[in-house]
Amino acid sequence: MAKKKNKQNIPNNQKKNAGSNIEESYYGLKTDAVDRLINAKNAPPVSDKELEKYTHKRKLRIPQWLKVVLIKLWFAGAVCYFVMWGLGLMISGLDLIAVLAVALGIVTDLMTNNAVRHFAPSEDAGAKWLMFPKKKFWTFFANIGYAIVLLFFVIQSYTIINTILTGTAPDKATTIAVGVEPILFGLLIMGFDVLFVTIKNNVVKAFKNAMDKANGAK
Repeated sequence: MAKKKNKQNIPNNQKKNAGSNIEESYYGLKTDAVDRLINAKNAPPVSDKELEKYTHKRKLRIPQWLKVVLIKLWFAGAVCYFVMWGLGLMISGLDLIAVLAVALGIVTDLMTNNAVRHFAPSEDAGAKWLMFPKKKFWTFFANIGYAIVLLFFVIQSYTIINTILTGTAPDKATTIAVGVEPILFGLLIMGFDVLFVTIKNNVVKAFKNAMDKANGAK
């Protein structure tokens, strides 16, 4: 009973002091470790890519080329849907092609190109995917002319596809195996657009290299 009384008779202030000493030593160790980490001089640099592995939320990164392909495909398909299908019952022939070319050029200048620029990580990254990288007054009309060129190759592609597929048909002159619809139309417009832009970029790059060599020789 005496032992129990001795334990019970320990002053409260001594208990508090003992607890506070334990807490101080605990937090002292923690803060010292943090200070050592912060003030470390020989710590190796860590890249952003490495830090992303330890973040709670990882963003879904879509490649730039895939964004461009989807944007060009979607807007070209929308033009086919609203213009080709929407006005196909009222106008036809060259009139329909002319309206389609104007609509495609306007959409390209005002919507498609701006969307590519908006989703590009930098100005140069978006410019390399466009036939006319910088937005100017004259690019509005240039994109309409460029749309006429794209439509010419798309129409020729439809002709070749239908000629191949209906080569053995008894009446191939009036048989259309593949009609114009938004998905294939958008794929063809996007494909020729990317092809021509790539050719343009290579020509510009070769010209600049030749000019740099000529200036260096002087």
